[in-house]
Amino acid sequence: MPTSSKHPETIVLYSGNYRKDNSTNSVAVPIYQTTSYQFNNQEHASNLFSLKELGNIYTRIMNPTTAVLEERMAELEGGVAAVAVSSGQAASAIAIQNLCQAGDNIVSSTDLYGGTWNQFANTFNQLGIEVRFADPKEPKSFLELSDDKTRAYYAETLPNPKLNVFPIEEVASLGLKIGIPLIVDNTAAPITCKPFEHGASIVVHSLTKWIGGHGTSIGGIIIDGGKFDWTKFPERHPLYNKPEPSYWGWVLGKVVPEVLGANITFAVRARFVLLRDLGSALSPTNAFNFIQGLETLPLRFRVHQDNAEKVAHYLNSRSEVSKVIFPNLHDDTEMNERTKKYLKRGNGPLLGFELKEGKEAGKQFINNLKMIYHVANIGDARTLAIHPATTTHSQLSDEDQLKAGVTPGYVRLSVGLEHIDDILKDIDQAIENIDLSNIKVV
Repeated sequence: MPTSSKHPETIVLYSGNYRKDNSTNSVAVPIYQTTSYQFNNQEHASNLFSLKELGNIYTRIMNPTTAVLEERMAELEGGVAAVAVSSGQAASAIAIQNLCQAGDNIVSSTDLYGGTWNQFANTFNQLGIEVRFADPKEPKSFLELSDDKTRAYYAETLPNPKLNVFPIEEVASLGLKIGIPLIVDNTAAPITCKPFEHGASIVVHSLTKWIGGHGTSIGGIIIDGGKFDWTKFPERHPLYNKPEPSYWGWVLGKVVPEVLGANITFAVRARFVLLRDLGSALSPTNAFNFIQGLETLPLRFRVHQDNAEKVAHYLNSRSEVSKVIFPNLHDDTEMNERTKKYLKRGNGPLLGFELKEGKEAGKQFINNLKMIYHVANIGDARTLAIHPATTTHSQLSDEDQLKAGVTPGYVRLSVGLEHIDDILKDIDQAIENIDLSNIKVV
């Protein structure tokens, strides 16, 4: 019985169709660790394969445990359907491939996670899909880089590591006028931002991060907002307006809403074409783990954000720190106003800071930490630290590192749930024990 609540604390516990397991009355969602499912009869099997009704065929495509996660994430974001996949990277890749063929292009924000930058600039380029990079400071730059082969715009709500909030409404409105949907990675701003409310058409998450919350499982999810009309600009979206060869030549943009009674076309194609063929399925056990994490997300996120605010202001007071990168501490007034507009429930748990002595100072800070983990991840219950220039963004050129917001002395923190006094104590001693005598200014 779906909840009518609009409060995330309730949605993550009660939304979707799951109330209890009908065979056992179990309140906890069972782990359906299975590959396949018994069909009721031949007609039932035929209906499933012909998409006349939705149901379980094979766990590569869908699974009852995963379905509960998908329903709750869709409702949390305000979408109509979701498709869970094996990782956040798989989510961004499938979202793009669900719109693009070789010869097509997308326009993406320059402010991206390093793994996404590599995926877009290198792997997609090898597949014949061009990614053009636009400066989000100038929303019109997305429009200027568009042509008749542009299939989507792409951005991160709170891009790691710059932490400049993306102008969702401004870019989305430009795209919608010419039939270009905006895909938003909302990984770093669950709870705090609702991209669909500002015009985004598709939302993706790395479930690995704050949704899971404990660094135990890898997964991703694609959420269909259900408002984009895939048939309004048929030449813009041929995958939805020309015959689909794997489904009897159906025109999916027309058939899916007619047969299923809902505009879940994007999610249906992602599941029954790409997930079917590429196989990036989320395991049922990981889906179960993400459900557990999701149930406490609104509560955990408050503490993450409160701690991050205190760490940011502490670092801002240190003479060894030249700059603190945090959503509401930008020097740019316009950026601070954008933060207020889009981050309604806090500034997020991520922050960065630049040490005056550059790369070697950043490396020493990391090595000096005693409690805080040195980990290539974000969104854990524990506070995590990393020096991007020598790790997550090391594959980028110096020029591309700077475009992504990575300077030589930049340190990123994903602030956890420890007592704030203990977090600050570890940061303090790590700074104090930097040996300036051996550092060359970079």
